[in-house]
Amino acid sequence: MRTRPLKVALLGCGVVGSEVARIMTTHADDLAARIGAPVELAGVAVRRPSRVREGIPAELVTTDATALVKRGDIDVVVEVIGGIEPARTLITTAFAHGASVVSANKALLAQDGAALHAAAEEHGKDLYYEAAVAGAIPLIRPLRESLAGDKVNRVLGIVNGTTNFILDKMDSTGAGYQEALDEATALGYAEADPTADVEAFDAAAKAAILAGIGFHTRVRLDDVYREGMTEVTAADFRSAKEMGCTIKLLAICERSKDGASVTARVHPAMIPLTHPLASVRGAYNAVFVESDAAGQLMFYGPGAGGAPTASAVLGDLVAVCRNRLNGATGPGESAYAALPVSPMGEVVTRYHISLDVADKPGVLAQVATVFAEHGVSIDTVRQQGKDGEASLVVVTHRASDASLSGTVEALRKLDTVRGVASIMRVEGE
Repeated sequence: MRTRPLKVALLGCGVVGSEVARIMTTHADDLAARIGAPVELAGVAVRRPSRVREGIPAELVTTDATALVKRGDIDVVVEVIGGIEPARTLITTAFAHGASVVSANKALLAQDGAALHAAAEEHGKDLYYEAAVAGAIPLIRPLRESLAGDKVNRVLGIVNGTTNFILDKMDSTGAGYQEALDEATALGYAEADPTADVEAFDAAAKAAILAGIGFHTRVRLDDVYREGMTEVTAADFRSAKEMGCTIKLLAICERSKDGASVTARVHPAMIPLTHPLASVRGAYNAVFVESDAAGQLMFYGPGAGGAPTASAVLGDLVAVCRNRLNGATGPGESAYAALPVSPMGEVVTRYHISLDVADKPGVLAQVATVFAEHGVSIDTVRQQGKDGEASLVVVTHRASDASLSGTVEALRKLDTVRGVASIMRVEGE
């Protein structure tokens, strides 16, 4: 074993960073044996140096992250500060000064992954980011290495634990959205400002990364259709149960049938209770991958939290350090396919539409005519009425999102339609 240690700079020492530092210390001998050389925490960049950080010597703590990554003797930079800047500049600076990078920064990778990969390749360094998607679940490496010889056609997953906890609570208890969110916040599953989670920004960034790797195509955050889950109601869950379904916030990345394009989207959807994703409870994540040769694969586990995410970071750290010792680099960006990303309007799926309508003769015929005029075929209809008001629930056959949008717009103009109470896609069938 080489005696000179590999030096690691840690950017950020919050929930994840502190766990990374702890594991590096407590598992130092095992890590050294697995890598072939000891690893040494050479510096920790933080915003608040006065805060006590158990197990981290005060002399390693600095507020000057730029100076730390510029030192020249750093072998690997671990970036867990998140956000776009200063993370982007620090990562590219690390490459330029001889360090490889392990990151958990989904937002940055979804926005500027191509540029970061290019910078890593220019300087002959590694960029690993298993922890950016689904926490401890091994997913990035299987997609870009284990399935590198296969053709991935679809990635369908629950990639945000906060939203899954909320939706699971609504499903199991009948609670409303706000009540379930309040419980998630009290238990520490939701941030004080939950916008990134409940409005699906977090999941959309992860979808962009998964689509890019799975389809060998550059997919940016702006390419991902995003719809949050704040409008999901207890009534939606009752309707889902009547169909033998539940509701999940899904990240869906697909090749078109002819293989000429891809789509990436995140939105709430009904899925059958028989689908493996329907049984994913609490704050857990799960991703369902469909490929030509391997068939259907499911990856399941804790998708967030300090220790689970640190596990993924340390796995990358071991791989990058091994590469460093061998004078090699691991797989970089694979975007050779360069497939176009189709707009949401071209996505084809089934829909569940709930309408508030007047309870009088002829309403159903009017509604059915609108669906027919827009080329959307109706599968089932359920109507309930009382005191001159009624609810009409329509489940369609597969149709394009553009056709469905046109249908809904026309329905809103009918005098007999009081309002469109809910629109939910039906997936996983």
